[in-house]
Amino acid sequence: MSLSGTAVAPREFPTNGGGLCQKGWTSGSLLTTPARLTTPLVRVDGELVPATWDDALDLVARRITEVQAEHGRDGVALFGGGGLTNEKSYLLGKFARVALGTSQVDYNGRFCMSSAAAAGNKAFGLDRGLPFPLTDVGGADAVLLIGSNPAETMPPFMQHLRRAIDTGGLVVVDPRRTPTADQASLHLAPAPGTDLALALGILHALVAEGLFDRDYVEQRTRGFDAVWQIAARWWPERVERITGVAAADQRRVATLLANARNAYILTARGTEQHASGSDTVSAWINLALALGLPGREGSGYGCLTGQGNGQGGREHGQKADQLPGYRKIDDPAAREHVARVWGVDPAELPGPGRSAYELLDALGTETGPKAMLVFGSNVVVSAPRSAHVADRLRGLDLLVVADFVLSETAAMADVVLPVTQWAEESGTMTNLEGRILLRQKAIDPPAGVRSDLEVLNGLAQRLGQPAGRFPVEAKTVFAELREASRGGLADYSGVTYERLHDGEALYWPVPGTEHAGTPRMFLDSFAHPDGRARFVPVEHRGPAEPTDDEFPLIATTGRVLQHYQSGAQTRLVGELNDVVPEAYVEVHPDTAARAGLADGDWAAVVSRRGETTARVRCVASMRPDTVFLPFHFPGAQRANLLTNPALDPTSRMPEFKVCAVRLTTKDGAE
Repeated sequence: MSLSGTAVAPREFPTNGGGLCQKGWTSGSLLTTPARLTTPLVRVDGELVPATWDDALDLVARRITEVQAEHGRDGVALFGGGGLTNEKSYLLGKFARVALGTSQVDYNGRFCMSSAAAAGNKAFGLDRGLPFPLTDVGGADAVLLIGSNPAETMPPFMQHLRRAIDTGGLVVVDPRRTPTADQASLHLAPAPGTDLALALGILHALVAEGLFDRDYVEQRTRGFDAVWQIAARWWPERVERITGVAAADQRRVATLLANARNAYILTARGTEQHASGSDTVSAWINLALALGLPGREGSGYGCLTGQGNGQGGREHGQKADQLPGYRKIDDPAAREHVARVWGVDPAELPGPGRSAYELLDALGTETGPKAMLVFGSNVVVSAPRSAHVADRLRGLDLLVVADFVLSETAAMADVVLPVTQWAEESGTMTNLEGRILLRQKAIDPPAGVRSDLEVLNGLAQRLGQPAGRFPVEAKTVFAELREASRGGLADYSGVTYERLHDGEALYWPVPGTEHAGTPRMFLDSFAHPDGRARFVPVEHRGPAEPTDDEFPLIATTGRVLQHYQSGAQTRLVGELNDVVPEAYVEVHPDTAARAGLADGDWAAVVSRRGETTARVRCVASMRPDTVFLPFHFPGAQRANLLTNPALDPTSRMPEFKVCAVRLTTKDGAE
């Protein structure tokens, strides 16, 4: 592969084995796409017109000052992204709390990993997606994969499942018969929103048949009895009536995992994006603890992250309730430490703000922010109840978007700032294993484009901040991030660009420059004060929105091989868009026929919140009560016009994966 004539030598990196998916090997074309923005745009008389950088930044700073003078510091909000580098994530959080003085900051990672993070913190005392190297999974005899379709979403991952596949040890839990499920020895297809009941049923079988690890439970955990009191009522036959998964298959999974020499339980968005997502993940962690998997080399529980920097993006302060190092913003000691690094008074730091959807829902309202800056996110397509979110954006006095193409959100902005992309800047990312990676600049950006760090610096100075408080060099920002994270759960203080450049494999925490990092966590103890993991009692509640006569079907959403997230980038790559150019709805042929539809027809999928247009794909393996839509498409084809913003009470994750819908005919695409 080459980037504008610059040769890039491949290497056998252990996580992906040197492999790329279609999105990876075509990503270079985005750097020269004709849709690339190379000059700031400012809205004049309803139209976006080119402007100089000075004029654009002056305008933004002036409007921020005016809004805050009238509505207070929280009158301005900031929305980040899980694909931003660690340096950007860190500086965004600092910019919000110091330059803006606002509590109103969150990011789109709230829509991805937040439920697993909440459950991991409860069980283990901290959250690192995979507390072990991904290569360890390659030695597993059995893998239980819940709510994930890596054969399409991250194909290089599949090599690590090869042993489990070949030995008959891969079990996939997914309402759909996905390409990943096709490779499993056992596919469990529960009704969407019933995963928690399924986890309870498997745990019941494990304990009732004497297969759980009693010694591990007694020596390394707390709270088992309270969990068993609940699971005892969820015998597999009862669970079968709710989930549709045969009782015999539940018992088969329990036996397979218990008899495996090495086993892993891995969760992802399918089981997390629910109004009970935190509890559901806790139920799967309870099963892992009963099996004695976490903290045992060669086995464990982990969460598969969903964005380019899904792990690092949630560690450094762009989340409403966090400060760098995975610290809590309402912890006085954390505030004292970070304020000292930032050179400000701890009392000046705001407290926790609104979570992502709550923030978007409040925009332009009487008590909500009147201005918002967006970095690395396309909420008009990616947020639940997206038509409502677009209305909220229209109600703002000021919307500023930093992007490299005119995404659907950028197209609504008052100011659009063109920023650099992955090959045009250096910075670090933290992968799903908690390993920090250095991504080095390969080419120069187009003339007229600035980095996000330069944008924040320019705005901060115009808002009265000292020039050096918001550095523009990623290495300088990272040096400050190291100090801000020192002593935190996600301690990066021992990580340096030099160590990363030399090829050291550094997994956080890395509490000193002589420390080798922590590839495998919890081998000796968990992160709770007593060193023991916690079982968390959870009950099955079911979806927030049940089906009824008016909306008799369940809609669930997800990704396809060719597209990523909101599709703002992948829809610009002809090689990808030609394969999947439009939205579609997967539906059982009998369900389609009852709606008067056939394969290839345009359909209207209607929920209580809106209607989306999609091409019918009849799939015989679909559950007759369920339809599936990819969420990568804009306009009338947005799947998130349908989705339910009901929030998990702990993680504040919206219920993307389940909503009640009906299917009707539609004359032509919109």
